[in-house]
Amino acid sequence: MQLTGESIRKIAALQRNEITEHLIYERIAKVTPDTRNREVLIRIAGEEVQHYNIWKQYTGRDFAPDRIRVWYYYLIARLLGMTFAIKLMEGVEQGAQIGDPVLLAAIPELPSMLANEARHERELIALIDEERLKYVGSVVLGLNDALVEFTGTLAGLTFAIQDSRIIAVAGLITGVAASLSMAASEYLSQRSDETTGTSPKKAAFYTGMTYIVTVALLILPFLLLANPYVALVFTLVGAVLVIFVFTFYISVAKDLPFWKRFAEMAAISLGIAAVSFVIGILIRVLLNVNV
Repeated sequence: MQLTGESIRKIAALQRNEITEHLIYERIAKVTPDTRNREVLIRIAGEEVQHYNIWKQYTGRDFAPDRIRVWYYYLIARLLGMTFAIKLMEGVEQGAQIGDPVLLAAIPELPSMLANEARHERELIALIDEERLKYVGSVVLGLNDALVEFTGTLAGLTFAIQDSRIIAVAGLITGVAASLSMAASEYLSQRSDETTGTSPKKAAFYTGMTYIVTVALLILPFLLLANPYVALVFTLVGAVLVIFVFTFYISVAKDLPFWKRFAEMAAISLGIAAVSFVIGILIRVLLNVNV
């Protein structure tokens, strides 16, 4: 079938995409200390060049990579990890390519070519062994506990005490103590289970740090705002945003469903906050507490 001008333009976009991703993989490989991961990234980069040359047969031209996109994904890889950056990038690319009727009509072999490319790249990406993803369970433990406990604690304290500064101090003291307790518990848990292949000290560090950082974010509105009820609203909004960002990260990096996990975690945190708020009211009324 004769390719139309529209088909050539779309193929050119795919061709430029391949050389762009080749450069992204190369950049990430250069700053990857692990030899095995570096070799996998170099292999994927080589495959992107092969795909580029396939598209070049149709366009008959060379294209420069998208430098802005290269730096964008390179920075994401440096900040959030190579696995997240690669899977995010491949997900965007796959969504843009699949099911284009113009290209399917112009290039009959396109579906099998895209399927083979996606399968091979998934196999290569699965070979990447990134340390931070080994400790996702520890991070989830710290994050979940901090969100569930502290949205509830701060909600209860808000009505029971009604003083932003006192709430912030009480929450901070409780949060530091709880983070140390959680870190110690995770250390002992990992120490007793030798099948995980993870370091108990690193697992404890990830749990404790995630817990204390989350607590600090939740307490911040009470340090900045005089009205405890307004501060509580910002805390709850912040909790939902933290849940959204973290769930998105895990969903992309671990190939998990996003909306179900987000809704479940948000419902638990906000539900416990509501129950704790009611408990705070009852304690204030029954014990006649006035601060």
